[in-house]
Amino acid sequence: MNIHHVKTIARTDLLQLAKAKDFIIPMAILGTLFFVAIPATLLFTITSIGEVGPIQQVSEALDALPDRAVENLRGDTPSGRTAYALSVYLFAPLAIIVPLMISSSVGAASIVGEREKGTGEFLAHSPAGTTDIYLGKLIASFIPGYVTTLVGFGIYSLIVNLIVGPEVGGWFFPTLDWLVLMLWVVPPFLVIALSVVVRISARLRSTAAAHQAAGLVSLPTILVAYSQSTGAMFGETGATVLIGALAWLVGGVSIWRAVRSVRRSRLLSVAES
Repeated sequence: MNIHHVKTIARTDLLQLAKAKDFIIPMAILGTLFFVAIPATLLFTITSIGEVGPIQQVSEALDALPDRAVENLRGDTPSGRTAYALSVYLFAPLAIIVPLMISSSVGAASIVGEREKGTGEFLAHSPAGTTDIYLGKLIASFIPGYVTTLVGFGIYSLIVNLIVGPEVGGWFFPTLDWLVLMLWVVPPFLVIALSVVVRISARLRSTAAAHQAAGLVSLPTILVAYSQSTGAMFGETGATVLIGALAWLVGGVSIWRAVRSVRRSRLLSVAES
């Protein structure tokens, strides 16, 4: 593996994405919708309408959460407790779904898109090896989704503290579980999905087919990541760290297998039977 070749391929793809308005605008809309619009609307509504019947019922239902979650609930009023629980526990899976959706879309078109644009021949005759090309494409697919998630997470933290903070006695977000989730659990799940999606992109003949296949591959990963992130937020921090470690291990094996199976002819040939 040549690090310089990997960085060059990744940088070239990222520059192309940065200039593509048809990619930037939908990505911005998706991040804004999940990290800003929906949480802000829901939390502002709960903290504004006061102690109405439905909020009282939701607050009482929170006692059915796991003991650790109930012990950590903050707020002296039903609306405060409800807003705190929703902001800490309800939206955690979004931190998994958003980067997977964005990065899978990029990864699906990463290699097959080179063929369709006619730029595959350039890569075919470049000194970069198949490992360099695969890892460069993987990194270029990983960065947009994860950076969008980190930026969205920062804005989400600000919104939560501004809206819910006064109801629960001050700024409280992000919690330790959220930090572990964002920095330790989200990246490996993203790597697992992309390692397969980029490999598929090298095998198929059209971007449309690659997007369809990527959707099928990403869906199980999203469901697993969703369940793991939700469970992690209700469990112990140690369990979250263990989940992240296992995900990193699986992601490493998945990349190793994908790199070994990719051949230059599959990546760049115009027509391979």
